[in-house]
Amino acid sequence: MKKISILFTAALIGIFSLNANAQLRMPQSSSSQTLIQEFGLGKVTVKYSRPNVKGRSISADLAPNGEVWRTGANDATVISFTEAVTLEENPVAPGDYALFTIPGKDEWTIILNKETKQWGSYSYKQSEDVLRFKVKPVKQNDKTETFTIGFSDVLPSSAKLNLIWDQVRVSVKMTTDVDTKVMAGIDEAMKGEKKPYYQAAVYYYENGKDLKKALEWISAAESADPKAPWLKYQKGRIQLKLGDKSGAAQTAKAGLEAAKAMNNAEYIRLNGKILAEAGK
Repeated sequence: MKKISILFTAALIGIFSLNANAQLRMPQSSSSQTLIQEFGLGKVTVKYSRPNVKGRSISADLAPNGEVWRTGANDATVISFTEAVTLEENPVAPGDYALFTIPGKDEWTIILNKETKQWGSYSYKQSEDVLRFKVKPVKQNDKTETFTIGFSDVLPSSAKLNLIWDQVRVSVKMTTDVDTKVMAGIDEAMKGEKKPYYQAAVYYYENGKDLKKALEWISAAESADPKAPWLKYQKGRIQLKLGDKSGAAQTAKAGLEAAKAMNNAEYIRLNGKILAEAGK
């Protein structure tokens, strides 16, 4: 009986040990990251894993020059677009793509591939490529230990997609046609019962459209909410751009008074700026 008890106890210890090992958690050597960047009227999403240099040579050991690279670690990196974009003058339809690259000393090849569900680049097939183009890498003074994908210079219709590792930065220019869609949306919305006067006027002002139309729309918005200092600020900006300094000053004075009544420091400052620019 004693022998059976010892064997039973040993079995239980073995089971608990197996369970402990099964539940053991370890950090990933290459952490994963998902980026979601609003761009134009849509979004760009990047899912990838981030290897570290760890004292190695990226061009020889990690992302060898002249060879197709997964642009990260583990699964192939996936980039998704909800709207049509242009990458370095190359049109790209909405969808999901595996992002591969071919690093090089003087140029990198950027690749979008149809097959998003693959480990690394081991099963990569060039026949599945949707797009290939070349960009120039730039050497950085500072070293980046962890491979990083990011977005910079993000404007309504343009941005940069950056691949950064060690002392290398590769930037891809992205553009999208926002204006055509917004203008069509404004035209359609103006047919409706609730007209977006404020948004339309600001868009016209900021994008070099018909300023007289913008003034008409912002005036309509102001009539509906005469005590709103932000409406007076926008109206004053439009009047200034039309060359009507006297009108801009009058509008900004009213906006300043409205902002003070609301104790709104931001629009006290902004309407004050219009007054200064109008020379009043």
